[in-house]
Amino acid sequence: MMAVSPFHLAIPVHDLALCRDFYTNVLQLEEGRSSDHWVDYNFFGHQLVIHYKAKQTEENSHTNAVDGKAVPVPHFGVVLDWEAFQKFAELLKSKGIKFIIEPYIRFEGQVGEQATMFFKDPSGNALEFKAFKDMGQLFAK
Repeated sequence: MMAVSPFHLAIPVHDLALCRDFYTNVLQLEEGRSSDHWVDYNFFGHQLVIHYKAKQTEENSHTNAVDGKAVPVPHFGVVLDWEAFQKFAELLKSKGIKFIIEPYIRFEGQVGEQATMFFKDPSGNALEFKAFKDMGQLFAK
């Protein structure tokens, strides 16, 4: 497996102050550079940038059925190690996060078994965090 390079992802948010509070104080991400229109974050070793943009509509909200759950599309997130996932899930629960899909084990007993959870930021961007007990299953067929 090759070394993973950090990704860069820029997403729109309709309320920069509200989302800055969410990513900084709820998700507890380290803030990097910023301006009055955007904020950089260390997203588990990757670069996430929130950019102010007018409010999005729910009309463009789509889901895809995965393991019997309505998974929001598009979404983004990161694969954590198993223990970090469990700790992060507990942190989110303690912060009162409203989950789209509560933390659970997907594909239990099958190839690709993983822990996963979904929730939205205050601007409606869907996030997924997942973990594998066996990271070799990340790209398993």
